[in-house]
Amino acid sequence: MSIINKEIPEFAVQAYQAGKEDFFEVTSSDVKGSWSIFLFYPADFTFVCPTELEDMQKHYAELKELGVEVYSVSTDSHFVHKAWHDSSDAIGTLEYPMLADPTGVITRGFDVMIEEANQALRGTFLVNPDGVVKVAEIHDLGIGRSAKDMIRKVKAAQYVQNHDGEVCPAAWEEGEKTLTPGLDLVGKI
Repeated sequence: MSIINKEIPEFAVQAYQAGKEDFFEVTSSDVKGSWSIFLFYPADFTFVCPTELEDMQKHYAELKELGVEVYSVSTDSHFVHKAWHDSSDAIGTLEYPMLADPTGVITRGFDVMIEEANQALRGTFLVNPDGVVKVAEIHDLGIGRSAKDMIRKVKAAQYVQNHDGEVCPAAWEEGEKTLTPGLDLVGKI
């Protein structure tokens, strides 16, 4: 069963974010009202994970300009997130919230839990302001992701939401021609 066009699961978890004076709670209600990216990864203090989180950070300012907040999520605690942030050069650059999901409520809700390891697959989800999943990308543990391609998907999802009846073709980039599905296009593409 696909998670596309489904509402995000209800949750209330602790988070760590650089620059905040204390840990804080993030709930499913908090993320509604703006676009969000949920970036699931297996565990803190690992190998591919810091490269992905750092890559997302390199594009964080552009995502914020697009009205998107990023939430990284693992089954580690918020204390472990802070320790990793304080000890890793790559993770030390992160400005976006790191959600702690030790009970797996978010990870299971997005259907990326590896039960036998109590860890998440590499899942990236774009959620619209209504809390509905519009993009879902899930990778095996050894395959890293690209934040640059997620930005393209954000722009396409926002375009489609704001331009009723239009769709974005393969590899669409902002400013390129879109399509308006209809009888006149059948067999012409």
